[in-house]
Amino acid sequence: MKICGFFNRNKKEKALLFRNIFANAIIGVVLIGLFALTYAGGILNVSSNNVNNAIYQGNTESKNISLMINVYWGNDYIQPILDVLKENEIKTTFFIGGTWAKQFPDLLQRIYNDGHEIANHGFYHKDHKNISYEQNKKEIEETHNLIKELLNLEMTLFAPPSGSYSNTTLEIAESLNYKTIMWTRDTIDWRDQDATLIYERAIKNSAGGDLILMHPTEKTLEALPKIIKTLKEKGFNLTTVSNTIKI
Repeated sequence: MKICGFFNRNKKEKALLFRNIFANAIIGVVLIGLFALTYAGGILNVSSNNVNNAIYQGNTESKNISLMINVYWGNDYIQPILDVLKENEIKTTFFIGGTWAKQFPDLLQRIYNDGHEIANHGFYHKDHKNISYEQNKKEIEETHNLIKELLNLEMTLFAPPSGSYSNTTLEIAESLNYKTIMWTRDTIDWRDQDATLIYERAIKNSAGGDLILMHPTEKTLEALPKIIKTLKEKGFNLTTVSNTIKI
C-alpha cells in the first residue's frame, strides 16, 4: 500500500510537472511570436508612432527626413519656396488639394517639373473623420483623377486635411492604393506667423524618419533656409516622404 501510495503521488507530481512544462512552452511560443511581430514591424516600418495603418513617422533606422508641404490655399510663396529647395538640391513631397490644383495648374506643373513628389490632400479640404463613406471616397478619387489628368501621374500618398480621419478613411485610402500619411512634428506655420517658432518646431529633437509638416506661408519661407542648413549639419538627408517611409 505504501508503495502504491508513493507510486500514485509520483504520477500526480509527474502530471503536474508536465502541465507546468506545457504551460511554460505555450508562454514561450507566445513571447517568441510577439518578438517576431515586433521585429517584423520594424522591418515593415510599423513603429509605435504608426497607428491603424496611418503613418506618423518614417524609417527611424535611416537618416532621412521629409519637409512635407500641404498645399490647399495660396500661391504667393510657392515659387520662392521651390527656389530655396532647388538652391539646396532638395526634393520633397507636396500634398496637393484638388481645388488648388484646379486653380493653379501652372504652379503644380512647376512643382512636378522640379522633381518633387506629388501627393493627395483631398479636394475640398473636408473633415474626413466626420463625412460619409461616399464623401471620403469622392474627396480622394476626384483629386486623384484631376492630378492624373494634369500630370499623367498616379499618386499613392494621402494626407487627410487637418489630420482628421476615421477607420473608414483608412479603409478607402487603402482600397484606392494609398498610404495615409500624418506627421511626426507640426510647425503650425499656418497659425503662428513666427519664423523662429517654425524653425524651432522643425528641428527640435530631430530624428531619422521625421515627417515635418509645413505650409507655403511667408514665415515658412523665411525659416526654410535655416531649417535646411541645421538639419543638414546634423547629418540628415532631406528627401521625399516615399523615401523616408520606405525600408
